[in-house]
Amino acid sequence: MTTTPRAHIAMFSIAAHGHVNPHLDVIRELVDRGHRVSFAVPASFAEQVAATGARPVPYTSTLPTDDDPDAWGTELVENLEPFLADAIQALPQLADAFEGDRPDLVLHDTACAAAPVLAHRWGVPALSLWPHMAPWEGYEEEVGDPMYAELRQSERGKAYYERYQGWLAEHGIDADPARFIGRPRKAVVLIPRALQPNADRVDQSVYRFVGACQGERADQGGWQRPDGAEKVLLVSLGSAFTKQPAFYRACVEAFGGLPGWHVVLQIGKHVDPAELGAVPGNIEVRTWVPQLAVLRQADAFITHAGMGGSQEGLTTGTPMVAVPQAADQFGNADMLVSLGVARRLDTEQATAEALRTAVLELVADPETARRAEAIRREMSEEGGTPRAADLVEAELPRH
Repeated sequence: MTTTPRAHIAMFSIAAHGHVNPHLDVIRELVDRGHRVSFAVPASFAEQVAATGARPVPYTSTLPTDDDPDAWGTELVENLEPFLADAIQALPQLADAFEGDRPDLVLHDTACAAAPVLAHRWGVPALSLWPHMAPWEGYEEEVGDPMYAELRQSERGKAYYERYQGWLAEHGIDADPARFIGRPRKAVVLIPRALQPNADRVDQSVYRFVGACQGERADQGGWQRPDGAEKVLLVSLGSAFTKQPAFYRACVEAFGGLPGWHVVLQIGKHVDPAELGAVPGNIEVRTWVPQLAVLRQADAFITHAGMGGSQEGLTTGTPMVAVPQAADQFGNADMLVSLGVARRLDTEQATAEALRTAVLELVADPETARRAEAIRREMSEEGGTPRAADLVEAELPRH
């Protein structure tokens, strides 16, 4: 480990927990190794970034935030356009912020397209950090092309691709917008291979898997299992898709007063606890919890199956009931089921009776416990944060 700065590394991300939190421990490790790290992120995440020892570089973003998840719309093009618009408006801000202090290496989340454009302009290498699954050989034909076929034929979709292509060309980049981020030169994938579909068909010379990079997260605070709690259940739908009062009421009905059980019910910022009605004493209602700290002591986890929560459940060997809400969560839920560590209940199926039955059967099943422990051991051998930092350092230019 060095004690003086060896290189200037710039990291770029967006204001979303799922696109910042997975990277923080890697950034902390790079700082500990003596590198000077600048982390460009909207101001709402500056405090978390500063806690790693990196220098926050705040920029103004136009993306919807976790406070207004409905702003993303419901159609594919409505999900994509904000990212392009944000990248276009963020690029000059970020160029100005690094004027006279260009980095030796650009790291970036997959949602931040301005970063590889900047790296191209600066003539420095770029390395993407993936907090979700990677594409496999045949992905475009099997998944990508069918998903985007209708978009490519619509007038709005054609305008989106034209604008993206023109923006890249303006900066001297000749690339298909659909592959610009999705098919990088090199990437570090911050998920366990267990959660990667078709892992045997992923080009591992490009996408290097390192598993979960979670760290201790002491800065998030702790959680203490109450005296007398024989079993602990955590219920969390993450940070974005939490406007689900009916689901939380079903959880209260399912587990309220259940002998021996203590329930930590995270309801997020969008639901008033009063909407839950009378809450029995064995249920602890919180707007936010230090999730990893709770899972280290939990016996079961009801999750939306976001990539972060799925990894944390696997890392702690906690059996899961997956109630996916959006995006990649449906695929993650199916992966967890196929691994033998989870049951899947879609939202409309998640009645009080179904939730209680799924949790109690999972906890009582010795095969589920065996599989969870086997996967936990496998993940511990993937390298995690130190391996990710090694791969980042391997991309630094040799002077």
